[in-house]
Amino acid sequence: MTVLHKQSALVRYFPAILSGALLTLAFPAPGLNFLAWVALVPLMVSVHAMETRQAFHAGLVAGVVHFISLLYWIVPTIRVYGGVPLVLALPVLALLAFYLALYVALFCRGLKLFSPCSPWMPFGAGAVWVATEYLRASLFTGFPWGVLGYSLYTHPTLIQVADLAGVYGVSFVVVAVNACFVLVWRSFRQGTRMGRIALSMVPVILLVLLVAGYGRVRQATVHSAMVAADKTRVSVVQGNISQAVKWDQAYKESTVDAYCRLSQQAVAEKPDLIVWPETALPFYYGWDKELSDRVDRCIRDARTWFLIGSPALGEESSGYTYFNRAYMIDRFSVVTGWYDKVHLVPFGEYVPLGRYLPFLGKITAQAGDFSSGSPGAGPLVFGKGSAGVLTCFEVIFPSLARNMVTRGARILVTITNDAWFGYTSAPAQHFSMAVFRAVENRRAVARAANTGISGFIDPLGEILVTTDLYTETVRTRSLPMVEIKSLYAMAGDWFAVICLVAITLVSMVKRRLGR
Repeated sequence: MTVLHKQSALVRYFPAILSGALLTLAFPAPGLNFLAWVALVPLMVSVHAMETRQAFHAGLVAGVVHFISLLYWIVPTIRVYGGVPLVLALPVLALLAFYLALYVALFCRGLKLFSPCSPWMPFGAGAVWVATEYLRASLFTGFPWGVLGYSLYTHPTLIQVADLAGVYGVSFVVVAVNACFVLVWRSFRQGTRMGRIALSMVPVILLVLLVAGYGRVRQATVHSAMVAADKTRVSVVQGNISQAVKWDQAYKESTVDAYCRLSQQAVAEKPDLIVWPETALPFYYGWDKELSDRVDRCIRDARTWFLIGSPALGEESSGYTYFNRAYMIDRFSVVTGWYDKVHLVPFGEYVPLGRYLPFLGKITAQAGDFSSGSPGAGPLVFGKGSAGVLTCFEVIFPSLARNMVTRGARILVTITNDAWFGYTSAPAQHFSMAVFRAVENRRAVARAANTGISGFIDPLGEILVTTDLYTETVRTRSLPMVEIKSLYAMAGDWFAVICLVAITLVSMVKRRLGR
């Protein structure tokens, strides 16, 4: 390729590169979420002037730039805890980013289905984007990290629509606004009169006003329900146990002592439930008698309910199985129930097709070789409440939270160990998704993280409190146990499915007419 051709390619795909970078800047951190409203404009303007194949390539470029810069934290994670050298860690990130970028490329391909001059093009663009996000969240176990709607997690009014259409409904609105700016730009460049330009903006303006108006009304309704609802006091304990010593035999007693000491601090707040993070116990609870007895004494001294993360053993005819478990334990240190993590992290907590691919190892070798729990597991009861447990990675899957709520969860509790991520943007990105689980299901969320971010979110998606990273602390809040049944909790991803079906039908009709 000549220098001239290289410069030509750089100019052609510069808008895609710019959009990829702007998309990442809209997410935490730095969290410049106002950029979400314009991040796709450069890409969409350039795509409308391209042939179909070039549009696909532009989407691929934008997606690779976006996901490499959004998920950069994968490299230090697998280097430090998986022992993977940099020369291999970088290709792992590149391959994942390339796979995820294919969905952005499909979005750009789908844009070619709609006339760039139609005032209804923004709705088509929104539907195509939602369809590709839904596919990304569903195929090959799913990876819905970085769904565009999550970038607005600090805007409670605008995200209330998630109780109807989930986070995908918010993504739809954001993309429609981006496309509206594209429509205005093209009209202005073509010399269209201002009156016609303003008229073309009306459908999207009405959409935004409708979403904002719904948000205002819903905030008032849910707030009234929160005031009238039964309350439960929950404490989350952030032990700040270093991943480097977490599984060291010499540190197991001090780890238990740290959690017990922090729990005694929480007792002064009279909590109904004290929550320890994912695998807070660095041993098999119930099997290691000495350490288990120490934990039981701590619970009896606190005289309240505990939800504790621990690895667990199961016995089968073929041998032992291992689970990432959360135990619900009453004030007398009696286990009343448990939840085994259902959606495991591929190559982190298990090796896909490991029976047939024994040469593949786990990227994060310290995480464990776990089996999946029962998909039909329900919430865990404590006192007058019931907690729908989501362990770590599970909080990014809306269906898991929804299933817990439909089975009777009065609050949602997510436990995690984000120590893998260090001081990267991953903990903040992870926390932001919990906000949408609260709004979608109208349930308060308590989050206990080993090294942070721990905190509480009310059913409106308002963040009540958060902790700093890598601090040893405990936080307590009174949470409302509202009984609202949202449309999303009852019907799930109906909106995303409609978008996917609609775009598929439009594509089939267009192809048939083209032939």
